[in-house]
Formats: sequence, structure tokens, C-alpha cells
Amino acid sequence: MARKRDEPVRLTRIYTRTGDAGETSLGDGSRIPKTDPRIAAVGAVEELNAHIGIVLAGSVPDELRATLAQVQNELFDVGADLAVPFQEGDERLRVVPAQIDRLEGLCDRFNEELPMLKSFVLPGGTEHAARLHLARTVCRRAELAALHASPANPLALTYLNRLSDLLFILARSANAGASEPLWRPGG
Repeated sequence: MARKRDEPVRLTRIYTRTGDAGETSLGDGSRIPKTDPRIAAVGAVEELNAHIGIVLAGSVPDELRATLAQVQNELFDVGADLAVPFQEGDERLRVVPAQIDRLEGLCDRFNEELPMLKSFVLPGGTEHAARLHLARTVCRRAELAALHASPANPLALTYLNRLSDLLFILARSANAGASEPLWRPGG
């Protein structure tokens, strides 16, 4: 029986010994090599989640903290989604349109406060912005890895694409008002 979206995962033991020979189980119980592109995609999403955790380990405004904490929880949904080959109509935990709509709303809300973008943005500036830029690049890599995890839920791919946009906007927002140059002249 599939776990409900709001039901927590219960782990009684962390090690299982079932992966010692280079295979792992997918969410549907099937076994695949750990070198499978699907496992690379799930791993990249986990790495992205850890990078967002590094951002949250610093001093961030409450609104941003709440936004990124929700993203971290949703990345568990993305990982669970990618861990099971996609089939139309299955009842498993999947990324849903409302999650993407929420990201788009956040993009619009944070972007409206920023000046119009007129050139390429160098990743960096403040430490907070640099960490968000790093998370954004890992998000792009996770999206690329997810493209190779066929069949994958198209909404999981869209979620990662939209999340990288949001992380870019948040990095720009973190740099707003910083004294360092944040763009490449003539870029």
C-alpha cells in the first residue's frame, strides 16, 4: 500500500545489507544496479536537499527559511517520485501541479522586488547568495539526471526546472543591495 503524502516514513533500522553487492531497491520493490540512471537522479536530488540544508544552516530571513524548509520536504517527494518508474494513473506519491504552481508563485513574488536583469549574473556575491547559486547548479544537475531516469514523471522534471529558477531568483535577492559587483558588464 502506498504511503500517503502526509504520512511520515518510519525507519526502524538504517542498514539493511541488501545493497552490499551493488544493487538497490526501487520504491516498487524491483532491484536495480546502483549505477542505474534512476539512482543517479535520486542521489542528485538528495545532494540538492543537503545543499539547501547548508543554506538554512546560515542566517536567513524567516520567509526564506519557511520557503526553503518546504522545498526540502518537497524534494523528498521528488526523490520518491523518481524512485519508481512512472506510469500514468498509478496511486504512488508523485509531484503534483500544485507544487509547481507554488514554485511559480514564489518566483513571481521574490522576483518582483528585484531590478530588471540586464546581463549575466556571476554566481557569488554574499555567502548566502553563493550557497544558493551552488544549490541552483546542483538542481540543474539533478534535473539532467532525472531526464535520464526514464520513464520519469514529467511533473518531477518540471518541478526541478522551476526550483532552479527559484534558487536563482533567491540568490539575486540575497545579493540585493550588496556592495560587490553582481554581474558581468557587457555580458
